[in-house]
Amino acid sequence: MNPSTRRRTLCRLPMLLALAGHSPVSFAASCENPARLRFSIIPRGDVKQELAELQPLLDKLRAALGVPVEAYVAPSYGAVVEALGSGAVQLARLGPASYVSARRADPQLTAFASYANKAGPFQPAGPFYHSLLVVRADGGLASIDALRGKRLALVDPDSTSGALIPRHVFGKLLGGRLESWFGQVGYTGSHTESVNKLLARQIDAAFVGSQNLASEAARHPSIAAQLRVIWRSDAIPTDPFVFRGQLCAAVKEKIRDAFLNRGGPQSAAVLDRLNVARFVPVADRDYQIVREIY
Repeated sequence: MNPSTRRRTLCRLPMLLALAGHSPVSFAASCENPARLRFSIIPRGDVKQELAELQPLLDKLRAALGVPVEAYVAPSYGAVVEALGSGAVQLARLGPASYVSARRADPQLTAFASYANKAGPFQPAGPFYHSLLVVRADGGLASIDALRGKRLALVDPDSTSGALIPRHVFGKLLGGRLESWFGQVGYTGSHTESVNKLLARQIDAAFVGSQNLASEAARHPSIAAQLRVIWRSDAIPTDPFVFRGQLCAAVKEKIRDAFLNRGGPQSAAVLDRLNVARFVPVADRDYQIVREIY
């Protein structure tokens, strides 16, 4: 290499390192050991409320890892998947369908924990939930036939209960696409927004997750009497927590332990704030049923 070429290469190296998000030492490493962990979630509704609920978990992760843990607020399901794939985020809570999509893009992505729901309005106890087709209880719509030509809300194209199940499972019951049955089909962006639009009479029916609806009912008890369930899907495995497979083994083990070790009052605070019964270990095979729907 001549001196001129060597100078150009050395000048470009810092820029390339910055774009890759690594120091020169990291290139030689066989795994990722981040000095700062970024955690993200798929948006379900009120993001500020969700982050407040997650704060005890973030505090536990911070104590277990000994590094700062930041929350990354993503505008959509797809944005969380992209952030995981690029390495901008190392840990996330995904929906089953968004996990399957992300895993297809990055086979090293690892689902390691989920949770068992408490029993409540719309939601049985256990590590599963349902896609629900709901209407207003006072709307005079009591059957699937009555919804022909009506306005339907879905959540996000990558939402399991709010789009995947409705389109690929419920759609088969109708014998075609949702658009051939309903007069209008649109996306609201979150389960909470779908419920809000339904109660505000801006739509006639909505597909939402039973666990999301149970959380809404816990915050606003009157919702349970205001909504009627028209259709319920088979059980769906609950949302997986995932980390990048490129993380170092010691980091992965600390993250697993922070989720699955139930000892101590801090764990109780985490479960209580999230309104779940317990965390449970999961693996990729637990989401095969969702992959088959795809």
